[in-house]
Amino acid sequence: MTDSKRSRLIGGIIGTLLAFLIISPILYCLTSSFYEEAQFYLRPVKFLPAPWDTSNYREAISTAPILRFIFNSFFTAIVIMGVQLFTGSLAGFAFGCLKFRGQKALFMVFLATMMIPGQAIIISNYLTVAHMGIIDTYWALVLPYLTSAFSVFNMRQAYKSIPTELMESAEIDGANSFQFLIRVGFPLTLPFLGSIGIYSFIMAYNQYLWPLLVVNSRTMRTIQIGIGMLRDEEGSSYGRIMAGTMMALVPSIAIFLIGQKTLISGLTAGAIKG
Repeated sequence: MTDSKRSRLIGGIIGTLLAFLIISPILYCLTSSFYEEAQFYLRPVKFLPAPWDTSNYREAISTAPILRFIFNSFFTAIVIMGVQLFTGSLAGFAFGCLKFRGQKALFMVFLATMMIPGQAIIISNYLTVAHMGIIDTYWALVLPYLTSAFSVFNMRQAYKSIPTELMESAEIDGANSFQFLIRVGFPLTLPFLGSIGIYSFIMAYNQYLWPLLVVNSRTMRTIQIGIGMLRDEEGSSYGRIMAGTMMALVPSIAIFLIGQKTLISGLTAGAIKG
């Protein structure tokens, strides 16, 4: 066996072990969601349920409006993703392809906002939406996240990777900047748009602290908050909680599995272009 094959073999084994360590909590959550309540207290712990019991899922749906919570999280994540792609594309195009006074300074201001922890401004954001009178609405859930310095930065890198000759040719043909963006820019930056979209969706879907502050009514809760409603007074509803957790994981896992190649390729390209 050559050194290169041996290195690939060792790398594959290590990668497989790391992947198993990462995914094992999800696998345990999946199998334990089919446990009967007594199986959680058995020693030694059995990984596979015996028998497979689906009552936890029925109880989770009947105990709390889990499907409504999932819809709230999914809807807000879709809106945030779409608007971030739109605003990030426009701002990224301006920073990457256009020339204007103060361009570099303004871009550095955008980058500086990435260093501010979200917890540092969460109270001011709450006071703002409270003053606007939109507490306990979808507007309150999405408003602080309609733009992102991360998406602007990556879209700038994407547009800077487009040869300037293409834009010059478009100008000669009579196309303005907006026409170039729609007809040339968007098609050439689809991998970046896909990766940013997936990242934005997962981050928005997994929000916990902000929805906890701005949502009061039962029907407006997101799934991360709603899972807490599956506990009973004795705190012994582990199977129901695991079932709710698995239902909550389905949208984000599905989005990631569908677009994982786009996510990785887009973020990698954004890190080395420009």
